[in-house]
Amino acid sequence: MNLLIQLALSFGLLSILAVGGGTAVLPEMQTLLAHQFDIGHTQFVHIYSIGQVAPGPNMLMVLIIGFQVAGLLGALVVLLAFFIPSSVLCFYAGRLWSYFGENPWRRSIQNALEPISIGLMASGVYAVGKASIVSPLTAGLALITLYLILRTKINPVIVILGSGLVATLITQFL
Repeated sequence: MNLLIQLALSFGLLSILAVGGGTAVLPEMQTLLAHQFDIGHTQFVHIYSIGQVAPGPNMLMVLIIGFQVAGLLGALVVLLAFFIPSSVLCFYAGRLWSYFGENPWRRSIQNALEPISIGLMASGVYAVGKASIVSPLTAGLALITLYLILRTKINPVIVILGSGLVATLITQFL
């Protein structure tokens, strides 16, 4: 199968499955990239990290994946395949949702989707954490970073970049 078609189909499907946001499909995306496109877990975490600190939506990381797999055209294909299906689905689902207004089953569906979305996002966090925390150093830095982000008013981008700098300095000089 043509590589660009394979990218479009893979990321189009991930787009439709991304209930609750792109973070929900991170574990599946990580597995897909490892098996079909030869992008390992460490490389995936690096790409994800760049997506987190880059301006704009964090799921623009798919651009980097597409570029790495198939160059500039791959980046464009993955970008369109990942964002268009879910955007169209959300548009029509939103219209349908508004149409039914205050029907009693609407609240039931919303209540059922909330824990599903939270669970999918938590699995994404777990997948990235599992691939990222590989030593006592990374575990310590992750805990310090989490503490600083939750308990201080320091910009999270500064905290994450600082954590990366500390990790680099420690591994270079120890």
